[in-house]
Amino acid sequence: MRPLPQNTMILYTTKNCDEPYVQIITVGEQDRQGVCSYEDEEPDVLQPKLKNPSHILEDHHIESLVKHLPARIQVHSWRLVYSTAEHGTSLKTLYRRMASIDSPVLLAIKDMDNQQVFGAFSSHPFRVSECCYGTGETFLYTFSPHFSIFRWSGENCYFVKGFLDSLQMGGGGGRFGLWLDADLHQGSSFSCHTFHNVPLLPHHDFTVQELEVWTFEYSKPALV
Repeated sequence: MRPLPQNTMILYTTKNCDEPYVQIITVGEQDRQGVCSYEDEEPDVLQPKLKNPSHILEDHHIESLVKHLPARIQVHSWRLVYSTAEHGTSLKTLYRRMASIDSPVLLAIKDMDNQQVFGAFSSHPFRVSECCYGTGETFLYTFSPHFSIFRWSGENCYFVKGFLDSLQMGGGGGRFGLWLDADLHQGSSFSCHTFHNVPLLPHHDFTVQELEVWTFEYSKPALV
């Protein structure tokens, strides 16, 4: 059998708890390193258009995040699907507003105590599920104390799991990389095997001040 190129990864995952299927993806060197800190090494890309104002994300947050989204959506416009400021604090409402979406999503959170921004990119929209779902494009990120992303380690495929009373991202070792309760009010972040991340905040537990979920829609971008 001919060996795969060094920048090729075979991704084993499942959909709707059916038999596993295989996806072959090409990754860069930083994708295989797990934790990546980016300040001076980011390539130039187009600034995306936000179709809605954000209560969390400022220009520097967006500029940092867009450079590490999958290339196929970097030029897409960002559309706000769910916001605690506009739609209340309910995980059920979040699921309901995402029921018709079939695209990746970006979760952005600001905590109550330290006003830190952190969250996750999910290859699939959030939903209630009987098993974990998602692909190796999924990652966690934080701007505390500086911008860092935590990509798939390859150790397990516990990317996302949705319950009626909680949302979990990353697992292994008895802890979740990111966890949110049914009211989207309390959460926690611990190191986990899926992403080999550090906690996204200095303290494991946090109280949500604002939470937003963004999806991506194609539109011709403007050069900046």
